[in-house]
Amino acid sequence: MTLDVIKAIFLGIVEGLTEFIPVSSTGHLLLVGHFFGFDDDDFGKTFAVLIQLGAILALLSIYFGRLWRLFLGMFNDPEARRFIIGVLIAFFPAMVLGALFYGFIKSVLFNVWIVCTMLVIGGFVLLWIDRLDLKPRYHDATKFSLPMYFGIGVVQCLSMVPGVSRSGASIVAAMLFGADKRAATEFSFWLAMPTMVGAFVYEAYKSRAELVGGSNLLLIAVGFAVSFICGWFVVKTLLGYVSRHGFALFAWWRIVVGALGLIALAMGM
Repeated sequence: MTLDVIKAIFLGIVEGLTEFIPVSSTGHLLLVGHFFGFDDDDFGKTFAVLIQLGAILALLSIYFGRLWRLFLGMFNDPEARRFIIGVLIAFFPAMVLGALFYGFIKSVLFNVWIVCTMLVIGGFVLLWIDRLDLKPRYHDATKFSLPMYFGIGVVQCLSMVPGVSRSGASIVAAMLFGADKRAATEFSFWLAMPTMVGAFVYEAYKSRAELVGGSNLLLIAVGFAVSFICGWFVVKTLLGYVSRHGFALFAWWRIVVGALGLIALAMGM
């Protein structure tokens, strides 16, 4: 049991540090789970999704003031109402496809070979987008057009393949549609709120049988708390880092981790 708690702490750190950067938190959790032995049953996959709520709550705590102002403005501020609608429009494609293909995603796509391959491919995509000479038209995530919100939501669906990265897909889409790096990254925060909360609720319902055991609940609680702390740190620092340095660090991290993972898997590890 002590070893399992240590694993949960480590996975919580991985989740909190990777949830909001474009490296695929789910992909990293699956890789770490594979080598730590958390993938020996369905609970390992369930754990990887459920502890994400800790990082999401870190985001909600930081954005609480803005969320409250948006909620109040929904009734008398057309701009606030328009942005809320935009976030819901962006969330809609993932909500529908996630519900329709839940079984296929969990049984087929949660595969470490797929994760490593997508990490490498996604890393090169990030290097490409980071070096493009784009001319941003949007510098505020709340000012995107409604079709742009929908387009970002459609592209985000690619992240249902572990290793693609939810934040990475939405950031790349937003930049190609005209957002600067900071606005694209911040919108990935906004879109994470309904997307990840929805994924948590759906996963918790679908996997309720695996959550009956007390030890399972303890491991989730530990991973949840650690991911909250690490996620809070990342949200506080990421926008400033991206504005100054771009995405090259994350791109190379993906490529190195994915390549090393493929080599380890090929060696039978």
